Formats: sequence, C-alpha cells, structure tokens
Amino acid sequence: MRVRMAAGLGVAVLAGVVAGLGAGVGPASAHVTVNPREATQGGYAKLAFRVPNERDNASTVKVEVTIPTDKTAIASVSTRPAPGWTATVERAKLATPLKVHDSEVTEAVSKITWTAAPGNEVKPGQFQEFEISAGPLPEADQIAFKALQTYSNGEVVRWIEEPQAGQEEPEHPAPVLKLAKKGAQPASTGAAIVNANADLADGSSDDGASGWYAVAGVGGLIAGLAGLVFGVLAWRRSGAQAG
Repeated sequence: MRVRMAAGLGVAVLAGVVAGLGAGVGPASAHVTVNPREATQGGYAKLAFRVPNERDNASTVKVEVTIPTDKTAIASVSTRPAPGWTATVERAKLATPLKVHDSEVTEAVSKITWTAAPGNEVKPGQFQEFEISAGPLPEADQIAFKALQTYSNGEVVRWIEEPQAGQEEPEHPAPVLKLAKKGAQPASTGAAIVNANADLADGSSDDGASGWYAVAGVGGLIAGLAGLVFGVLAWRRSGAQAG
C-alpha cells in the first residue's frame, strides 16, 4: 500500500513538473504538431494535427498538410469532418507503387487543405485539431508532415523544417511522427511511468524491494525534470537581462 501511495504521489508531482515546464517555455513551444507523436510501422493510426493560433491580431483561416509520396508514402488516408471547416484532398502518382493486402496502390493522398468557413477561424488564444486516419504506416523511422498555416491578414507560416538529431529544434519545425517497429516498447516517458505503475499494482510487489526501486526511479525522473525547468527559467531570465 505504501508503495502504491508513493508511486501515485510521484506521478502527481511529475505531472506538476511537466506542467511547470510548459508554462516556463512560453509561446516558443506553440507550433503545429501531430498527435500522438509515435505510432507503429505497418499499422493504422488516427492522427490529429494540432494548430495553435500564435498571433494576437489575426486568425488562422487555412491549414495545409503535405503527405509524403516518396519512401514514407501512406496508401490510405481519410479525413474526419471538422465542424466549420472544409477539407480538400489532393492525390498524386507514386514513383514506387505500394503493396497493400495483395493489391498494388499506384496513387495516394499527397496534400490536405482545411479552409475555415466565415466565423469558424482559429482566433487568438485558441487552437484547432484536424484529424486523419492513415495506414499502413511505412517501415521508416519517422514521417515529416510539412504544413502551411495561413492567417486572416495574409501571413503564411511555413512549418517545414525537419529537426535533425543532435541539433536544436528549428524555428519552424515540421510535425514529425516517430515510427516504432512492431512489438517495440514505446520510447515515451509516459509509457515508462504507466508500466512502472502497472508493476506496482501487482499485489506481489507490496512492500517489496522492487517496488521501492520503482519509486526511486520515478523520484529520479522528477528531479531531472525539475532541474530542466530551473535551467529553462534561468535561461529566460538571462535573456531578458541581456535585452
């Protein structure tokens, strides 16, 4: 029982630390993303492109998302209706046909454009999600979905820069979906915490050494994230003083 309570407290504190980190980073983290951030190769997934409005004096009126048609082509892509928005789908010939369920696919969705009807724009301080169903997902490490965001004042923000390993995140990163091999353990921190809690929920772990080790691991993760929060805040303060 003590182990479960400690683990639960650790997860609650961790959630607070993550929320604090998001608050400390501020508007710099508000860019177009694809959610979830990770899926499985060969499977189907429901993906949501999350589009926040970053302007105080304009609304988002159009969103364009490019679906790669090269080595990371997706045979089947369908859109979910978004109230107040019209989705236009473009298709293109594939340089290399795809084999899906003993059939050959030679053409696939290459671009989706969502356009707002009057009064349904994404206003300042708001965000909108645009969902698709896609699959089978390619046998690749990741897919980059380049996106364009158009504002009511005519400004177009191009979310097309692909993050590179070992380098800082670009100013306008493209939404990236990580792809794991079938049967691989998801790399997300959240999945690790869920697995730890599942182990602790097993009655055989009550008051056992393994349970305390799991709690210690959660505590270490919390400490690490807390240090990251303080580092970000210090960086922001130093930047403000320098300005």
